[in-house]
Amino acid sequence: MIRLTDYIADISQSPLAPWVDLAPWALVSQAPAVVRQLLAQLPADDYLIENEIAVHRNATVEPGALLKGPLIIGAECFIASGALLRGGCWVDAHCIIGPGAELKTTFMFSGSKLAHFNFVGDSVLGHGINLEAGSIVANYRNERVDKEVLVRVDGVLQRTGCDKFGALLGDQSRIGANAVLAPGAVLAPASVVGRGQVFDAEVSA
Repeated sequence: MIRLTDYIADISQSPLAPWVDLAPWALVSQAPAVVRQLLAQLPADDYLIENEIAVHRNATVEPGALLKGPLIIGAECFIASGALLRGGCWVDAHCIIGPGAELKTTFMFSGSKLAHFNFVGDSVLGHGINLEAGSIVANYRNERVDKEVLVRVDGVLQRTGCDKFGALLGDQSRIGANAVLAPGAVLAPASVVGRGQVFDAEVSA
Protein backbone atom coordinates (compact mmCIF):
# COMPACT_ATOMS: atom_id res chain seq x y z
CA MET A 1 0.00 0.00 0.00
CA ILE A 2 1.23 3.48 -0.85
CA ARG A 3 0.65 6.06 1.88
CA LEU A 4 1.03 9.73 1.05
CA THR A 5 2.30 10.31 4.60
CA ASP A 6 5.37 8.18 3.83
CA TYR A 7 6.35 10.49 0.98
CA ILE A 8 5.25 14.00 2.00
CA ALA A 9 6.06 15.46 5.41
CA ASP A 10 3.24 17.15 7.31
CA ILE A 11 0.63 16.39 4.65
CA SER A 12 -1.72 15.53 7.51
CA GLN A 13 -1.48 19.18 8.64
CA SER A 14 -1.88 20.59 5.13
CA PRO A 15 -5.08 21.69 3.36
CA LEU A 16 -5.07 18.22 1.75
CA ALA A 17 -5.47 16.48 5.13
CA PRO A 18 -9.07 15.36 4.38
CA TRP A 19 -7.76 13.32 1.44
CA VAL A 20 -4.57 11.97 3.03
CA ASP A 21 -5.78 8.36 3.04
CA LEU A 22 -6.35 8.28 -0.72
CA ALA A 23 -3.92 6.60 -3.07
CA PRO A 24 -2.10 9.27 -5.10
CA TRP A 25 -3.81 8.26 -8.34
CA ALA A 26 -7.20 8.46 -6.62
CA LEU A 27 -6.33 11.93 -5.34
CA VAL A 28 -5.35 13.28 -8.76
CA SER A 29 -8.40 11.70 -10.41
CA GLN A 30 -10.50 13.90 -8.11
CA ALA A 31 -8.27 16.97 -8.46
CA PRO A 32 -10.77 19.43 -9.97
CA ALA A 33 -13.34 18.66 -7.28
CA VAL A 34 -10.73 18.81 -4.52
CA VAL A 35 -9.39 22.16 -5.73
CA ARG A 36 -12.92 23.56 -5.97
CA GLN A 37 -13.56 22.52 -2.38
CA LEU A 38 -10.33 24.19 -1.26
CA LEU A 39 -11.22 27.32 -3.23
CA ALA A 40 -14.40 27.70 -1.22
CA GLN A 41 -12.36 27.74 2.00
CA LEU A 42 -9.73 30.32 1.04
CA PRO A 43 -9.56 33.62 2.92
CA ALA A 44 -10.55 36.32 0.43
CA ASP A 45 -8.26 38.82 2.11
CA ASP A 46 -5.22 36.73 1.15
CA TYR A 47 -6.17 35.74 -2.40
CA LEU A 48 -7.34 37.35 -5.60
CA ILE A 49 -10.11 35.00 -6.74
CA GLU A 50 -11.82 35.12 -10.14
CA ASN A 51 -13.30 32.44 -12.40
CA GLU A 52 -12.18 29.59 -10.11
CA ILE A 53 -8.60 30.88 -10.11
CA ALA A 54 -7.10 31.97 -6.80
CA VAL A 55 -3.71 33.70 -6.73
CA HIS A 56 -2.18 34.67 -3.40
CA ARG A 57 -1.63 38.40 -3.15
CA ASN A 58 2.08 37.78 -2.48
CA ALA A 59 2.53 35.54 -5.54
CA THR A 60 3.96 36.74 -8.86
CA VAL A 61 2.31 35.75 -12.13
CA GLU A 62 4.07 37.22 -15.15
CA PRO A 63 2.16 38.48 -18.17
CA GLY A 64 1.86 35.68 -20.71
CA ALA A 65 1.27 32.88 -18.21
CA LEU A 66 -1.93 30.94 -18.98
CA LEU A 67 -4.00 29.95 -15.95
CA LYS A 68 -7.09 27.75 -16.16
CA GLY A 69 -9.38 27.00 -13.22
CA PRO A 70 -9.94 25.41 -10.90
CA LEU A 71 -6.55 26.56 -9.64
CA ILE A 72 -4.90 27.75 -6.43
CA ILE A 73 -1.50 29.45 -6.41
CA GLY A 74 -0.01 29.95 -2.95
CA ALA A 75 2.04 32.66 -1.28
CA GLU A 76 5.40 33.73 -2.70
CA CYS A 77 5.00 31.56 -5.82
CA PHE A 78 6.50 32.64 -9.14
CA ILE A 79 4.72 31.72 -12.37
CA ALA A 80 6.75 32.70 -15.43
CA SER A 81 5.58 34.02 -18.75
CA GLY A 82 4.76 31.10 -21.04
CA ALA A 83 3.81 28.73 -18.20
CA LEU A 84 0.53 26.80 -18.49
CA LEU A 85 -1.44 25.54 -15.48
CA ARG A 86 -4.63 23.59 -16.16
CA GLY A 87 -6.86 20.67 -15.29
CA GLY A 88 -7.21 21.33 -11.57
CA CYS A 89 -3.94 22.29 -9.86
CA TRP A 90 -3.05 23.18 -6.27
CA VAL A 91 0.29 24.95 -5.92
CA ASP A 92 1.59 25.42 -2.37
CA ALA A 93 3.71 28.36 -1.17
CA HIS A 94 7.17 29.22 -2.54
CA CYS A 95 6.83 27.18 -5.74
CA ILE A 96 8.22 28.11 -9.15
CA ILE A 97 6.74 27.26 -12.55
CA GLY A 98 9.24 28.39 -15.17
CA PRO A 99 8.83 29.53 -18.76
CA GLY A 100 7.44 26.91 -21.11
CA ALA A 101 6.49 24.59 -18.24
CA GLU A 102 3.08 22.91 -18.12
CA LEU A 103 1.42 21.66 -14.94
CA LYS A 104 -1.73 19.59 -15.40
CA THR A 105 -4.02 18.14 -12.71
CA THR A 106 -1.28 18.16 -10.05
CA PHE A 107 -0.79 18.88 -6.37
CA MET A 108 2.55 20.61 -5.77
CA PHE A 109 3.84 21.14 -2.24
CA SER A 110 5.94 24.02 -0.94
CA GLY A 111 9.30 24.92 -2.37
CA SER A 112 9.01 22.77 -5.50
CA LYS A 113 10.26 23.96 -8.87
CA LEU A 114 9.71 23.24 -12.54
CA ALA A 115 12.71 24.98 -14.10
CA HIS A 116 11.54 25.43 -17.69
CA PHE A 117 10.19 23.41 -20.60
CA ASN A 118 8.77 20.73 -18.31
CA PHE A 119 5.53 18.76 -18.43
CA VAL A 120 4.06 17.31 -15.25
CA GLY A 121 0.69 15.60 -15.55
CA ASP A 122 -1.68 14.02 -13.01
CA SER A 123 0.89 13.92 -10.23
CA VAL A 124 1.61 14.63 -6.58
CA LEU A 125 4.89 16.46 -5.94
CA GLY A 126 6.20 16.65 -2.38
CA HIS A 127 8.09 19.49 -0.72
CA GLY A 128 11.27 20.81 -2.31
CA ILE A 129 11.07 18.88 -5.58
CA ASN A 130 13.31 20.17 -8.36
CA LEU A 131 12.77 19.31 -12.02
CA GLU A 132 15.62 20.54 -14.20
CA ALA A 133 15.04 21.90 -17.69
CA GLY A 134 13.25 19.62 -20.12
CA SER A 135 12.39 16.88 -17.63
CA ILE A 136 9.00 15.24 -18.10
CA VAL A 137 6.53 13.40 -15.89
CA ALA A 138 4.43 11.48 -18.40
CA ASN A 139 0.88 10.54 -17.46
CA TYR A 140 -0.45 8.29 -20.22
CA ARG A 141 0.65 4.92 -21.65
CA ASN A 142 0.46 5.88 -25.29
CA GLU A 143 2.53 2.83 -26.32
CA ARG A 144 0.04 0.22 -25.07
CA VAL A 145 -3.43 -0.89 -26.14
CA ASP A 146 -4.28 -1.30 -22.44
CA LYS A 147 -3.86 2.22 -21.07
CA GLU A 148 -4.22 1.40 -17.36
CA VAL A 149 -1.28 2.76 -15.39
CA LEU A 150 0.55 0.30 -13.16
CA VAL A 151 2.63 1.16 -10.09
CA ARG A 152 5.31 -0.90 -8.38
CA VAL A 153 4.64 -1.50 -4.68
CA ASP A 154 7.18 -3.54 -2.69
CA GLY A 155 8.61 -4.82 -5.95
CA VAL A 156 5.26 -5.95 -7.35
CA LEU A 157 3.33 -4.24 -10.13
CA GLN A 158 -0.20 -3.30 -9.11
CA ARG A 159 -3.12 -1.88 -11.04
CA THR A 160 -4.43 1.61 -10.34
CA GLY A 161 -7.70 1.49 -12.25
CA CYS A 162 -6.67 4.80 -13.87
CA ASP A 163 -5.54 5.50 -17.40
CA LYS A 164 -3.89 8.78 -16.38
CA PHE A 165 -1.42 9.01 -13.52
CA GLY A 166 2.03 10.54 -13.63
CA ALA A 167 4.01 10.24 -10.41
CA LEU A 168 4.22 10.51 -6.67
CA LEU A 169 7.51 12.24 -5.89
CA GLY A 170 8.65 12.17 -2.29
CA ASP A 171 10.03 15.29 -0.62
CA GLN A 172 13.33 16.70 -1.89
CA SER A 173 13.49 14.46 -4.98
CA ARG A 174 15.59 15.70 -7.88
CA ILE A 175 14.89 15.04 -11.55
CA GLY A 176 17.70 15.88 -13.96
CA ALA A 177 17.48 17.76 -17.23
CA ASN A 178 15.75 15.88 -20.05
CA ALA A 179 14.91 12.93 -17.81
CA VAL A 180 11.58 11.16 -18.33
CA LEU A 181 9.43 9.53 -15.68
CA ALA A 182 7.05 7.06 -17.29
CA PRO A 183 3.47 6.91 -15.96
CA GLY A 184 3.17 5.32 -12.53
CA ALA A 185 6.47 6.49 -11.05
CA VAL A 186 6.61 6.39 -7.26
CA LEU A 187 9.85 7.82 -5.86
CA ALA A 188 10.87 7.80 -2.21
CA PRO A 189 11.91 11.06 -0.56
CA ALA A 190 15.31 12.40 -1.68
CA SER A 191 15.34 10.25 -4.84
CA VAL A 192 17.52 11.34 -7.76
CA VAL A 193 16.91 10.60 -11.44
CA GLY A 194 19.93 11.58 -13.50
CA ARG A 195 20.02 13.82 -16.53
CA GLY A 196 18.72 12.14 -19.65
CA GLN A 197 17.58 8.99 -17.85
CA VAL A 198 14.27 7.20 -18.28
CA PHE A 199 12.60 5.86 -15.14
CA ASP A 200 9.91 3.30 -15.89
CA ALA A 201 8.55 1.30 -12.95
CA GLU A 202 7.11 -1.33 -15.31
CA VAL A 203 10.59 -2.42 -16.37
CA SER A 204 12.59 -1.52 -13.22
CA ALA A 205 12.36 -3.76 -10.18
